[in-house]
Amino acid sequence: MEVVNTLGRRKKAIARIYVKDGDGKIVINKRDYKEYFPTAILHYVVEQPLQLTESMGKYNIMVNLTGGGFTGQAEALRLAISRALIKVDPEFRPVLKEKGLLRRDPRMVERKKPGQPKARKKFQFSKR
Repeated sequence: MEVVNTLGRRKKAIARIYVKDGDGKIVINKRDYKEYFPTAILHYVVEQPLQLTESMGKYNIMVNLTGGGFTGQAEALRLAISRALIKVDPEFRPVLKEKGLLRRDPRMVERKKPGQPKARKKFQFSKR
């Protein structure tokens, strides 16, 4: 198998990944993913597409992650891994699609408006 590369995005986070046959190493910005992400929940999010397709330990994944916070980066990586697995084997598509792992989450932070403290919050109204 040649190297497969895909892209995943979530909020401001961008994950560019390179997948090839190997022994299951996931390296993010030259660090192991368990060292990079602080919590077990984020480890689960990253592993989710591999567990659903029973591909744990079959592929080495090199990741370049930029922007956003830990949660956005983990979900961007999950989308990228899901897309890569479909390129490797199109029969994984129904399993991943059923769990909603192929949908790019479009929600973004709403911008702050002038004359307000936050995007929707208003300053306290004073009648007198």
